[in-house]
Amino acid sequence: MWQKYVLVALLLVLAEFIYFRIADYFNIIDKPNERSSHTKVVLRGGGVIYVLGMWLYSAFFGFEQWPFLVGVTFVAAISFVDDIHSLPDSLRLVIQFVAMGLMFWCWGILNWESWWIIILGLILCVGITNAYNFMDGINGINGGYTLAVLLPLAWLNAKWAFAPMSLIIVAILADLVFCFFNFRPKGKAKCFAGDVGSVGAAFIVIFLLGLLILQTGDFTYIVFLVVYGVDSVLTIVHRILLHEHLGEAHRKHAYQLMANELDMEHTVVSAVYTVLQLVISAGMILIPAHPAWHWGYLIVVCVVLAVAYLVFMKKYYHLHEEYLNSLKK
Repeated sequence: MWQKYVLVALLLVLAEFIYFRIADYFNIIDKPNERSSHTKVVLRGGGVIYVLGMWLYSAFFGFEQWPFLVGVTFVAAISFVDDIHSLPDSLRLVIQFVAMGLMFWCWGILNWESWWIIILGLILCVGITNAYNFMDGINGINGGYTLAVLLPLAWLNAKWAFAPMSLIIVAILADLVFCFFNFRPKGKAKCFAGDVGSVGAAFIVIFLLGLLILQTGDFTYIVFLVVYGVDSVLTIVHRILLHEHLGEAHRKHAYQLMANELDMEHTVVSAVYTVLQLVISAGMILIPAHPAWHWGYLIVVCVVLAVAYLVFMKKYYHLHEEYLNSLKK
């Protein structure tokens, strides 16, 4: 079995190098602007490795859940096109909802009796996907954070077998290959994930997390995404209060202030988010598996993270305002 994993890893590295040649030839690049956290032109779309990993998994291990494979391919394809030529938000959302519908089909939860729950679930999953995409703004953050979600899932899967372990391992291998090229200091990244990578990774993570929640009946395992969740939700609320258009690029996330206004190294900021999520997830796994404990833990973690976010913003957000004012001069 391990020989297959080695071969898959080698093919993923080879695929990434081939993609670099293609991206370079067709000028698929990310140019920095005043909203960016980088200063050099970098190849975009290296995160295509996630969906390629799923196809390699199917080729080497077999995969009966073909709707998931079609779904992740759909969202990756539309995101890749959007990386090259900007597409209407409405088109991307339609494809994302269709892909999520295919995921729900795999989960076996599509039924008319619970139609309103299905709609709410689709909105939640699409929202998580886009929040995951919004958080991809500095070197290593999505690669590291994805690993911080996949490792606890692998830990629990060893106990409960809610998903094929080989699927989780291949997803981890794809993430590690991407991290090798992206989890680097500012100005040193070989490639960025692009929407194809962040959306693809989010789709895989949601699929596996959904399998865990459905098997255990415990929604509190959403805590595996709580660090991104708190940052994303509170940043959106902040921007609404500022009467900003949510679709416009910005640099108001806590991690962006750390990397830009506080000039912290990208890898340090990414490591903070990664380790924080790992610690929180480990805490959830180690506490007694009782609904009261789990709900209490989730609530406490959300409150602590929210307070930390608000304190951080109160102390340092003025630096971002000064940056914005400098752009007007």
